[in-house]
Amino acid sequence: MNFHDEMGQALEIAKSALATGDVPVGAIVIDSSGQVIGTGFNRREVDNDPTAHAEIIAMREAANDVSNWRLEDCTLIVTLEPCAMCAGAIAQSRIKRLVFGAWDEKAGAVGSVWDVLRDPRSPHRTEVISGIREDEAATLLNEFFTKLR
Repeated sequence: MNFHDEMGQALEIAKSALATGDVPVGAIVIDSSGQVIGTGFNRREVDNDPTAHAEIIAMREAANDVSNWRLEDCTLIVTLEPCAMCAGAIAQSRIKRLVFGAWDEKAGAVGSVWDVLRDPRSPHRTEVISGIREDEAATLLNEFFTKLR
């Protein structure tokens, strides 16, 4: 599986954050059959919630869908490299695989600044696939931040 189409779904979801004034990050969780069981986009601004990142929202929805906090056979697809909070939540939920688009050179915690998920001291291992539709994800983010300046 190359996750190209799934990342396309996450990119479309990311655009929903633009209406809220939040950073356009989108995420989906798929189960082992490829079925989408959770979606999310950044909602920090609209919800006044520092934990309302796309990944957290998508994982909460997925956990509710399967009635279990363990997402062991699931894949999280997100448009931006997760931060430390989200990487920790990914590890805690036992996500099997993380797929992300753009790198986050300022706050990324899956290889850029830190590597929470692949730290040898971590009790859980998550497969990481990076750079899927990276240019599209980065362009969406760059356009958002250019308009802010």
